[in-house]
Amino acid sequence: MQVEYAIIGAGPTGLGAARRLEELGCRSFVLLEKNAYAGGLAASFKDPQGYTWDIGGHVVFSHYEYFDRLLDDLLGADQLRHQRKAWVRACGTWVPYPFQNNIRHLPAEAKWRCVEGILPGHRPEAAPANFREWILSVFGQGIAEIFLWPYNYKVWAIDPAHMNTTWVGERVSVVGLEAVLKNIILEEDEVGWGPNHTFAFPAHGGTGEVFRRLAGRLAEHIRYNCAVTRIDAGSKTLTTSDGETIAYKHLLSTGPLDLLVTEQLASAPDALREAAGKLKHNGVFVAGVGARGRALHNGEADDRCWMYFPEDDCPFYRVTNFHNYAPANVPGSDENRAALLCETSFSPHKREDLSRLMDRTVKGLDTVGLLAKDAAVESRFELTVDYGYPVPCLERDQALRILQPWLEAQGIFSRGRFGGWKYEVSNMDHSVMQGVEWAERMMRNTPEKTYLWS
Repeated sequence: MQVEYAIIGAGPTGLGAARRLEELGCRSFVLLEKNAYAGGLAASFKDPQGYTWDIGGHVVFSHYEYFDRLLDDLLGADQLRHQRKAWVRACGTWVPYPFQNNIRHLPAEAKWRCVEGILPGHRPEAAPANFREWILSVFGQGIAEIFLWPYNYKVWAIDPAHMNTTWVGERVSVVGLEAVLKNIILEEDEVGWGPNHTFAFPAHGGTGEVFRRLAGRLAEHIRYNCAVTRIDAGSKTLTTSDGETIAYKHLLSTGPLDLLVTEQLASAPDALREAAGKLKHNGVFVAGVGARGRALHNGEADDRCWMYFPEDDCPFYRVTNFHNYAPANVPGSDENRAALLCETSFSPHKREDLSRLMDRTVKGLDTVGLLAKDAAVESRFELTVDYGYPVPCLERDQALRILQPWLEAQGIFSRGRFGGWKYEVSNMDHSVMQGVEWAERMMRNTPEKTYLWS
């Protein structure tokens, strides 16, 4: 088989690329997907008890007009709109997100620790060398110790001292002393920060419904259960798991960049393998706990979207009230059923006994008050994701400056959450648009805007 464009992976980036190629009049392309389904990390599953689960707490929001039009085209009226209601569990209480903007909810001693840390003369003035130092220099000792240091270790599964700061941007809310004091004295909350303060969600089928529908429109180009086992950059051919050889002119890989170099690429130079070996990632254990009976929050129905957990009284770093995203996420759209979607990270720097994590998750939910006292757990869905987050480690940017130009010189383009390995542009809309912009570059020679490795 010979095609103009071969695309590895029918996730958000691969599907975005394929759709745009087709829109631009190209028919000579193929998508090769190792799984039996589309969507990648944005896929969704229904368990035997009838609960729908995402692979982690996804929300749909956008920085792009193209993505907005695509979502409306695919879902139409089958989407729900939500106002973000996120909270942090710390010091035995609940604090609205962003934590650093709303420390007035903390106990008095913890509140003072946070304020004291951001007073003039209490923060380091030297330029930070890593993310841990950046947190201290921006937020002070109190906020760092109570929330940002422990939370970032729990989510990234690596000490923030081993992470760079080039990724931060809109990912972390920066707040000054004046705003902190104003919110404390006037007893005001600041909860509207960030691009995801409002978001959409499919009415049925979870986040994966978006990509099931998109894949359905591209079905003639997609091959499922078709992994790529070998890529020969010299001859511009690839070999699939069923032994077929496909010749291509340009290749888009949306799988993990390190595996592309170390496992798929034939005769990769030593310098390339060394650079790939410097990339770091975590894994995520996704636990869906379905229960009859919903817990209350402050004595009322819990309308929160998701919660963050920096402390060690539970294994997870985040829990999503998935039943609040869409009634169809629980069996029979039962208003008394809870769908609690929990995420726990792991890595060589933060080891977890995966065989015990589901039991620890259920216990942790009870500890933090998210399981109703009379709740009956009736569903335990679990999924281990070996590649959860691409870590913006200290070595990442230099590694990308070695990897990406060499690959592109061979007609191989690595894009997407793990293909590009840039967390700061790995949201769902970013990922789709990386594929769209790659297709426009191929067909129109238009420069990419979302993914830049240099």
